[in-house]
Amino acid sequence: MRMGEALQRAGLLFLVFGLFTPAWGQGAPPGPIHLAPGAHPEAPPDSQPNTPGQQHPIRARVSEVTAPVVVRNPRTGEMILDLEQNDFHVFDNGVEQKINHFDLGGEPLSIVLVVQTSSQLEGTLPAIRQAGIVFTQGVMGKTAEVAVLGYDDRVNELERFTMDQDEVQNTLNHLRLGYSGMRLYDAMARGIEMLDQRAPTERRILMVIGEPRDSGSENKLGGVLRRAQLANVTIYSVGISITGADLRQPSSQYEPPQVGPPGTYPVPTPNMKPPTPQMEQAVQPNMNLGALLIWLVKTGQNVFGQNSLKLASEATGGLHVNVLHERNLQKAIDEIGGELHAEYNVGYRPSGEKTGYHEISVTVAKKGVKVRTRPGYYIPPPE
Repeated sequence: MRMGEALQRAGLLFLVFGLFTPAWGQGAPPGPIHLAPGAHPEAPPDSQPNTPGQQHPIRARVSEVTAPVVVRNPRTGEMILDLEQNDFHVFDNGVEQKINHFDLGGEPLSIVLVVQTSSQLEGTLPAIRQAGIVFTQGVMGKTAEVAVLGYDDRVNELERFTMDQDEVQNTLNHLRLGYSGMRLYDAMARGIEMLDQRAPTERRILMVIGEPRDSGSENKLGGVLRRAQLANVTIYSVGISITGADLRQPSSQYEPPQVGPPGTYPVPTPNMKPPTPQMEQAVQPNMNLGALLIWLVKTGQNVFGQNSLKLASEATGGLHVNVLHERNLQKAIDEIGGELHAEYNVGYRPSGEKTGYHEISVTVAKKGVKVRTRPGYYIPPPE
């Protein structure tokens, strides 16, 4: 074969090869991509990832509702622990539901512990560190997984989920003071987001230790409570008062709740008359806590002049304990742990899942007892 003919054939083969093979370093041509058998397409990355403190979208569907239920003797305050599943009746908006899950304090726990580390708690932080042993023994126990968040001007992840009691206690022993901010609602939102990713078979608990007030959060209390209710998160809280002034006030002193910002009146007035200070004083004392909680989760707003931690616990069926002196902190944590491991948990799948507020009520086949559970949840209308 002549040299010229060989070169012509080689060039022809190179041209044909180039027409049917993508050039190196270039992207694949447009068109459908055929996956290998059994392969799954990779989900596209989120173009707007969540950042700490950022408000997160609210899930609008509920596959199962779980309700913590505490039954006590109203005279002695002791918990009643001898009830069976058929002793309970659960109602969603007045319609009795079929209980498909029942447990008495035996399920594994997923707990996010949220601790205020603001500079205002300089005198209280040593007591919080010392209470670490009570938390790990009385609340965490042997089967719970715990993550720890601290908050001041920022929300800081101090400990990822772990079942190691010594590791959690070491984290609490080395809590450090931060700045003066109190981004309580951002920390609660972050904890609820973390719990929402845990296994649905675990009881989701958010426990907060700090002052019952917020400063600088991007999230609002109503939105936080709405997400907690939809994610079946129960909020337990220890409210710390660095002055104790609110606890030393006589019970006869009543200060009406300020639902909206100063200078506003967000609730309807009688006969739609213009609001006046006298009318506000007359109407607000009759506002019950249930109505306030419903207003919060429906609007997703804040409430002023109220104990935000108590509202959060009430809205989710948890327990709130006020602490006036540092020496009572361990007792408060131990009280929460005792209830947490001895409460009933009932679960049901709501029928219909209509938008709006769903009121939950629980009755038991035992007379003369006091029953506490979460008041309900709110499903917002589709956007």
